[in-house]
Amino acid sequence: MSLVVVGSVAFDDVETRYGRRNPVLGGSAAYFSVVASNFTAVNMVAVVGDDFPDEHVDFFKSRSIDIRGLERKPGKTFFWSGKYADDFSTRTTLATHLNVFADFDPVLPESYRSPDFLFLANIHPALQLKVLNMVEGKPFVAGDTMNLWIDAEPVLLKELISRVDLLTINDEEVRLLTGEFNLIKAGRMIQEMGPKYLILKKGEHGALLFLEDSLFFTPAIPLEGFVDPTGAGDSFAGGFMGHLARKGTVDAQTLKEAMFYGAVVASFTVEDYSLERHRTVDYAQIEERFQQLVDFTTL
Repeated sequence: MSLVVVGSVAFDDVETRYGRRNPVLGGSAAYFSVVASNFTAVNMVAVVGDDFPDEHVDFFKSRSIDIRGLERKPGKTFFWSGKYADDFSTRTTLATHLNVFADFDPVLPESYRSPDFLFLANIHPALQLKVLNMVEGKPFVAGDTMNLWIDAEPVLLKELISRVDLLTINDEEVRLLTGEFNLIKAGRMIQEMGPKYLILKKGEHGALLFLEDSLFFTPAIPLEGFVDPTGAGDSFAGGFMGHLARKGTVDAQTLKEAMFYGAVVASFTVEDYSLERHRTVDYAQIEERFQQLVDFTTL
């Protein structure tokens, strides 16, 4: 089954209690694509500058990621810099330079326009809607957002929400969007806006899946080595959508499995900076950790 992701590819400057790395590969589409490629082939739509090195492009190609949708434009690649508190409870953004991403105008190659699965990463809702209007057929569509768009573009965002099958959102965002403090009530309110399913991201405390008439909780995997949480949410989405595309079906059981796979691959991401851990992870290791998570959560 075909899987398309539309999002960002970036350079990150990341500092945690274990040190600083600059520049490293980042961006929602980068994390999503590399992780999802453990399960299925991925078609990436993003933009980079002429400073983006061939070594990163070669890395994408080595992972069965189709980069015909990766546009290269004159200028600098999107850059983000941030520092985490020692306990990782907060993150301070030190710099954000959109560079060529400021004028990102996603265009899907013809071969991408009839996907089975589509993930709209966190970009302006007008761009997410533009992509939806390019797509043919009826793919399973999942979308991500952030508090910036909830505040700045509520009308466009609600239109987007009404057209996706699944929305991923965190505690702060769901309360901001609905005005409801109780997370269960807030999640159900969002489902009434259109999405059949909702994933409520809770960081180190796991994630909650809202099905049509039930809930399913996935804990984060306990780790001895936690180095850098950057990209964990996009990695979760990559594992989640990658499993759905591999299975080629969307039902309650497959969605629950996908939640576990999302938690598993995100646990590898946070064990090192950027996507470095995923350079050495193979599918057998993913399955082994999946079974560990099953054991953690079974009586």
